[in-house]
Amino acid sequence: MLKIFSTQISGYFKRIAEQEEMNIEDGARILAQALVGDGHIHIYGSHEMQAVVAEALYGAEPLQGAQELCVDEVTYADRIMIVSRFSTDKEAISLAKRLQEEGHAIVGISAVQEGTESLEQYVDAHIDTKLLKALIPDDEGVRYGFPSSIIALFAYYGLAFTVKEILSEY
Repeated sequence: MLKIFSTQISGYFKRIAEQEEMNIEDGARILAQALVGDGHIHIYGSHEMQAVVAEALYGAEPLQGAQELCVDEVTYADRIMIVSRFSTDKEAISLAKRLQEEGHAIVGISAVQEGTESLEQYVDAHIDTKLLKALIPDDEGVRYGFPSSIIALFAYYGLAFTVKEILSEY
């Protein structure tokens, strides 16, 4: 099972690296704007996506200028990252709508899912994790192994590496 899981997850990593490269670059430019100015990067992770927040704040290589999102503390110099399992996450959409209405620049990370509203409608750059179903089928055809936080962390690292690269050129 672990071999199937690792093969599948590698496929998602490859798709994100190939198909979301421009969105990662756009998102990194938006986030880097906060760091070249007097701003911060505020990060919100819905449910299990708190893993991305924890990595950005407390990981071995914290993201420069990052802090957990506190809506009342966001200034116009700041940038925001919103991470959710699916693009239809109501909390993430509500938050993005509010922040967009206030004129803030936002980067989103989620799997684009069909729905009337989508996170990608309310952000300036969106990275699609593409993970809509579990990876491993059992004998009855039921799938399990839904590594949404692992995939989101991969997308986050794409952003973080690109931000670092942009700042080193600046």
